[in-house]
Amino acid sequence: MDQLRELFANLSDLPALIKWAGYFGLTAIVFAETGLMVGFFLPGDSLLVTAGLFAERGLFNVYLLGLMLNVAAAVGNSCGYWIGRATGPRVFTRDDSLLFNKKHVFRAQEFYARHGRLAIVLAQFMPIVRTFSPVVAG
Repeated sequence: MDQLRELFANLSDLPALIKWAGYFGLTAIVFAETGLMVGFFLPGDSLLVTAGLFAERGLFNVYLLGLMLNVAAAVGNSCGYWIGRATGPRVFTRDDSLLFNKKHVFRAQEFYARHGRLAIVLAQFMPIVRTFSPVVAG
């Protein structure tokens, strides 16, 4: 429980978060932000810039960091896609609620049909959309 409190205390202080988390923590944050639908609040872009600055100072191996974070992003996207593919059919049997509206899913489906793969690629450059696009694509 103390580690969880320390994580939330460090979320507002990026240098402290990066020193605390290390390679594993940075990889986990990128994975969660790109694939688990719970990482939309995480400081992904600014975290990567700060990690790059720390790598320049010698705290991280930039090649290892780049490799690990790219793999984490790709695996996170794949995981999000499979989550969407597995849960998608079951979601359509539910009634509309506060968090789910079938109309929005149909609009997203039309958007993906119209723009294809370009929509998925461009979504990776928009912070909150990046978290949900693989799930919707699945």
